[in-house]
Amino acid sequence: MKLHPLEIVSGLSKKEFKEKYVNTKTPVVLTDFVGGPALTTWNYDYFKQIAGNDQVEVHGSEQAHKDKLSSAPVGKMLFQDYLDIIQSGPSEKRLFLFNLLLEKPEIRKQLHFNKIVDNLVTLLPLMFFGAEGSSTRYHYDIDMSHVFLTQFAGRKKVYLFPKEQSALLYRLPYNFHGIADLKNPDYEQFPALKYIEGWECTIGFGETVFMPAGYWHYVQYETGGYSVSVRALSSSAYDRLEGFRNLVLIRGFDNAMRRIFKDKWYQYKVKSAFQKASKTMEEYNKN
Repeated sequence: MKLHPLEIVSGLSKKEFKEKYVNTKTPVVLTDFVGGPALTTWNYDYFKQIAGNDQVEVHGSEQAHKDKLSSAPVGKMLFQDYLDIIQSGPSEKRLFLFNLLLEKPEIRKQLHFNKIVDNLVTLLPLMFFGAEGSSTRYHYDIDMSHVFLTQFAGRKKVYLFPKEQSALLYRLPYNFHGIADLKNPDYEQFPALKYIEGWECTIGFGETVFMPAGYWHYVQYETGGYSVSVRALSSSAYDRLEGFRNLVLIRGFDNAMRRIFKDKWYQYKVKSAFQKASKTMEEYNKN
């Protein structure tokens, strides 16, 4: 696995960002994508004050259910109790696709975005919380939108890989995630991982990583913390058509096959993923 450091930029015009990063589908770290009162108001005590008694679903290890992008919730607890957990030390407990900003509109109004890209969707921001050592299974987003992930507390390590490397990442067919463990890569079991090449960065307070449409991303919490994600619809007709196909046809087909064939369907997908990875490795070695 070969990883290059991501470029860190600021002060780009809309035209510069589009030409250099959007049109070329090149990931980058932005230091001026977000602003507003959120940068000074948000902290753990503030969240406890406004939403501490809300019930939240907590997710566990990313490796618990390899057939799914995210593990099922392992339980519920008060939001304030969860925040105590992620401040106290390592844990695999995460809040996945948390909608705090939708439930508390007054918080969302404190967050301002740099409209550096067309079709930016800021009405549906998502928050992600995690403790030190927790991680999210590597995947690419099913709707084929561009993603902007901004860190507000703690640090996150992010790996990014172009969609063309899907086979080397042991992507399950009819799914949008892979089955290897990028935190502790086993090159004997998953030898194709030796051939993947991508980018890495560690984002901290106020930094945003731009993930172009279709990019694989793996996120690991280096410390406890939280981030906000917003999307921008791709201007590519191909990306939009593929996103529609993924949402309406591919996901529906996979869910139906899971219900009918259960574990046999998963085993078929695993076998197919290994076969495609082996074939791709052979092509790389020929070149």
